[in-house]
Amino acid sequence: MITAADVSQVPKPITPGAEMEALTRFHRDVTWTGFIAEGGMGPGTPPMTATGRGTHERIQDGRWIVGSYQQDQFLPDGTFVLHWQLHWVAGWDPNTQEYRATVADNYGHAELMRGQIDGYRLIFETIEQAPIRIRLVWDLTDPERLIWRNEMSINGSPWSLVEQYDCRPIEPGQLR
Repeated sequence: MITAADVSQVPKPITPGAEMEALTRFHRDVTWTGFIAEGGMGPGTPPMTATGRGTHERIQDGRWIVGSYQQDQFLPDGTFVLHWQLHWVAGWDPNTQEYRATVADNYGHAELMRGQIDGYRLIFETIEQAPIRIRLVWDLTDPERLIWRNEMSINGSPWSLVEQYDCRPIEPGQLR
């Protein structure tokens, strides 16, 4: 026979805390414009401009933030190049005492990342020591303007800019 004492031994889901509230301020529903640096998508790739949008929702009683992102990329003369999509899940991992995120995009890339908040910046980096590592930076130095950057390191080289975007809140009635 199962007793109340037996049930009390079953681990319960954690309650999201201050870490998730801190993380939430960087995950705003936004549209953006920006650029991809020459060579940012690999050797010989041209510079590009991009426009995109990202929306977020909290799942599992606020335990995780899920982001859906997409953007269109263009050559400097306006020629369409590609449509990119990414799915993001981020939250606080109490076992490692750090932020963790997973990413999956329409290139077939999937990554596990670790993150930290440093003042007005949220920084996530690839966990594994892979030949190509990425670092994602959300900068809220100006609370009215979110700047997002993607940087890469190849074989341990210094971080170099891949792309940067100026993010603005999605206005009521704007396409989601």
